[in-house]
Amino acid sequence: MTKITLLIHCKDQSGIIADVTNFIAKNKGNIVYIDQHVDREQDIFFMRLESEFTSFSMEDFTTNFKNDLVAKFAMKWRIYNTEAKPKMALFVSKYDHCLYDLLGRYNSGELFVEIPFIISNHNTLKPIADSFNIPFYHIPVTKETKAEAEAQQLKLCKEFDIHFIVLARYMQIVSSKIINQYPNKVINIHHSFLPAFVGAKPYHSAYKRGVKIIGATSHYVTEELDAGPIIEQDVTRVSHTHAIDDLIAKGRDLEKIVLANAIKLHIKRKVMVYNNKTVIFS
Repeated sequence: MTKITLLIHCKDQSGIIADVTNFIAKNKGNIVYIDQHVDREQDIFFMRLESEFTSFSMEDFTTNFKNDLVAKFAMKWRIYNTEAKPKMALFVSKYDHCLYDLLGRYNSGELFVEIPFIISNHNTLKPIADSFNIPFYHIPVTKETKAEAEAQQLKLCKEFDIHFIVLARYMQIVSSKIINQYPNKVINIHHSFLPAFVGAKPYHSAYKRGVKIIGATSHYVTEELDAGPIIEQDVTRVSHTHAIDDLIAKGRDLEKIVLANAIKLHIKRKVMVYNNKTVIFS
């Protein structure tokens, strides 16, 4: 049994769903999930479909799908083998809360991925990687060595056939060199105080302002800092009774949950990006 996930977007027009489902049936597939969305402002149709096949050839399916449907509807499309584990690289610095959380979920089987290695610009978190038996690469980054460091990072990603990168509180700006190699495949996490509270101590600034809501945002990385397509967000309420340490603790809890959920959505191919926005399927 082969399971595939099909993602499609194109100009909205009649007959897309009928033709796609008929194509799956003609190729002896059984649809187990289908969902679609139409962006009325852009007039764009989005669809996500999961199907099972008792006999399946990726090459034949791809060729026939292109010939029968892609040209007809001018589709942009992607197909994935649902049972193939994507390979995820983790980039970290000194904060450990997201790393611990992700490795715990990975170790328990909650995340359907492989983690070939962890990269860090510091050695601080190496003991954590060692405890989970995951190779750890220390690649220092300075203003003078940034280009060389990113070249080393990309070399490792290519060597291990990495599918996507997660910045689990990696405190460095990723340049276009990496972004262009992994478009909409570099996932970041940060607090949601931006742009109101910037700088090294946003929680202190937020505390002084008396904020009532703390949030976290996970998004794909683009060249415009912290402005990429948003995958997942969440918030929690705070009050005057909470100290700065309480705000930081609540923020870190949110970061862990939001990042993990964003990764799950990405792994399950439930995110479609269009014009710097995302369509998130259930």
